[in-house]
Amino acid sequence: MNLSAIVETTSGPVRGIAEDGVTAYRGVPYARAKRFGTPERADWTGVLEANEFGPAAPQLASRLERVMGSFEVPQAEDCLSLNVWAPPGDGHPVLVFLHGGGFSSGAGSLDWYGGAEFAARGGVVVVTVNYRLGVLGYLRLPGISEGNLGLLDQVAALTWVRENIRAFGGDPERVTAAGQSAGAISLVALLSGEPGRGLFQQAILQSTPLGMAPATPEEAEQTGVKLLQELGIEATQLDAVPVADLLAAQFAVASRARSGILPPFQLTGDGTLVAADPVAAVGREVDIPILMGTTRDEGAAFLLDDRGAMAAATEHVFAGPARQLAATLAARGVPPWLFRFDWQPADSPFGACHCLELPFLLGDAAAWRAAPMLRGERPQRLVDEMRDSWLAFVTSGNPGWSRGDTRHFTG
Repeated sequence: MNLSAIVETTSGPVRGIAEDGVTAYRGVPYARAKRFGTPERADWTGVLEANEFGPAAPQLASRLERVMGSFEVPQAEDCLSLNVWAPPGDGHPVLVFLHGGGFSSGAGSLDWYGGAEFAARGGVVVVTVNYRLGVLGYLRLPGISEGNLGLLDQVAALTWVRENIRAFGGDPERVTAAGQSAGAISLVALLSGEPGRGLFQQAILQSTPLGMAPATPEEAEQTGVKLLQELGIEATQLDAVPVADLLAAQFAVASRARSGILPPFQLTGDGTLVAADPVAAVGREVDIPILMGTTRDEGAAFLLDDRGAMAAATEHVFAGPARQLAATLAARGVPPWLFRFDWQPADSPFGACHCLELPFLLGDAAAWRAAPMLRGERPQRLVDEMRDSWLAFVTSGNPGWSRGDTRHFTG
């Protein structure tokens, strides 16, 4: 084990591991999570040996397992940690990545999202984040939780980055926040409300479900009541419910909802942290550089057995709203850079489905080897092309094509 020098943070000293041309700091707590509480400051005494990933948020198997593959990692309610991959030197631009998973699965600590290769190739500091999911992250019930706890976790992580990333060689004034799917719509939500603005200077929005509106406070509270009914308890008893029972009740609520792609426990448009219509707010008020796009066949990951529904989901949840937002921003004189990921493995039933661009940006060949959506293919030429485009945007604010134009990644 090749230990690095100790880095001082506002929470305490941290020591990482030098590997593959960068220094990796895994499992660094950026906050502490208590059930249904807002994130609290994390502090420690002594040197934190940041050589292992922190636990993922409690979750059940992902509904995207059939395209991405399965994973088994430790889980815990106190899951608020981040991971940093830092190249040598100072003043590097920073990429903070928020994972997807429908607000109910995933973790920034998965090997899929490893930042070593990306950081080493482009001389950028890469940060990935674990945040609370499902009922533990997005329950809204009066007197218990106001909702959006997972989003407040992300605010806490981005605030930690702003306060500490200089110690890891990053420039806090050159932070690009990237997200995929739920991670991307989270960034749109953060840009729509005052508390989340100013935490990053650029955004990358991958496969953003812009057609998925946040729940109204009333809708979110009704979902919370359904959870209580599944458990057969009063709201005041929620603190004592085992995590496994909470997840089982969450699954039951989702199964009864029959809401397609929309998860029952998700963002709440509270009008403060999240605008009632985040897409409209971003289109009306945001002027930071944005790189955004979709895959060609987004819906295939969810609705493979119904081609009509698959195409409708691709258009109405992802592609159509993305075009509308791009047009709105262009009309204000701040057009985004656009992309579409069109490559697919030969004879793949999934086509260019939701999540297919991820293996070409983060992680490495070993991390993605078992992903069914790749069918054993991951052309290095496309890996290099995608990474160089994203790196160009992170470092210079321009991915390499004209603003407002769409770049097709075909391999």
